[in-house]
Amino acid sequence: MTDDIRSAIGLRPVINVSGTMTSLGASIVVPEAVKAMAEILPHFVEINALQKKASAIISRLTGGEAGFVTASCSSGISLAVAGAITGPNLLAVEKLPDVATDKSEVIVQMGHVVSYGAPVDQAIRLAGGKVVLIGQATSTHRYHMENAMTEKTAAAVYVVSHHVVDYGLLHLTEFVEIAHAKGVPVIVDAASEYDLELFLAQGADIVLYSGHKFLGGPTSGIVAGNKELVRHAFLQNMGIGRGMKVGKESIYGVMAALEAWEKRDHDGIRARETSYLNLWKQTLDGRPGVTALIEPDPTNNPLDRMRVIIDPQEAHITAWDLAAALRNGSAPIIVRDHEVEHRYFYLDPCNLHPGQETIVANRLAEELDKARASNEIIATPFEDLSRHRFDGMLRWPD
Repeated sequence: MTDDIRSAIGLRPVINVSGTMTSLGASIVVPEAVKAMAEILPHFVEINALQKKASAIISRLTGGEAGFVTASCSSGISLAVAGAITGPNLLAVEKLPDVATDKSEVIVQMGHVVSYGAPVDQAIRLAGGKVVLIGQATSTHRYHMENAMTEKTAAAVYVVSHHVVDYGLLHLTEFVEIAHAKGVPVIVDAASEYDLELFLAQGADIVLYSGHKFLGGPTSGIVAGNKELVRHAFLQNMGIGRGMKVGKESIYGVMAALEAWEKRDHDGIRARETSYLNLWKQTLDGRPGVTALIEPDPTNNPLDRMRVIIDPQEAHITAWDLAAALRNGSAPIIVRDHEVEHRYFYLDPCNLHPGQETIVANRLAEELDKARASNEIIATPFEDLSRHRFDGMLRWPD
């Protein structure tokens, strides 16, 4: 890499081994999308006509009847739910989130109400949807869903994510079967999923994807599926979707990213990522208090990550203090630390520029050597992390 703009504008040159995280910019935009965005930016276009062109590409890659590009996958949730509530009623579109139709209830399994940086249920409520939670956090059964649906049910939302509870809940095919028996459309949030065809093939009516995570397009979301339901979601651009609008460059950038996806050397990328994981495992194996495990993605995306388990008594540092040391060093490394209270974090290899894998390995060795040389165990009380988690946001921009 040359001419890193981050240093020029006073930003830290972070290395992302956390994954496709919005807080870090989500992904490396592919060259095809960068080129497309630059080409269209100087020109005026009719946005709805451009969205129609995008619809054709989205349909080809997802198997949906239609699709469009919006600001984010979160926007896609709100627009799809809003479309299910309003249908083609333009007055109802204008009145949201005040609901002027009979149907506004949205079924969601309790174990799917997670935060992706904001709560899933808030995206539904923004659209005027009344969230109807079914089951418990770790169990949902057919009778929960069958008895929750009424004449007021507008849609059912299903979330595919590593954040959700991954046992004891209704699987998508069963969820779809139960919903469709009552004529209720199913909306799937598949923001970070690799397979663009699976969920529609399993019976979902609308599927929402990130345009910028695995696809490597600009910040955006993709709405795909049943033509009538997609059209009703698209109409929300005359209402709540106005604040979620997407520019010509993002629409065209997503189109280019989708076409590049068809030609991508997926096997070659997987092989490269595997070599990174092997390097990190070689770096960590045999170190006191450190266990390095290569594990598959929990939602069956075709990639592996490394779980780094830390025994603070032997390593002389906790998992969260090691994550903080990596984050705060001269070459800042951001790990995937959502579950760090369980004494481990993950290293995700999918967003690295060539050579960065070696920097990660060296920084891991450096911080672990430093901790082992300490006479004391570096152990910040975990409660302190919780207490101060949002201090930076609450002080922003100071």
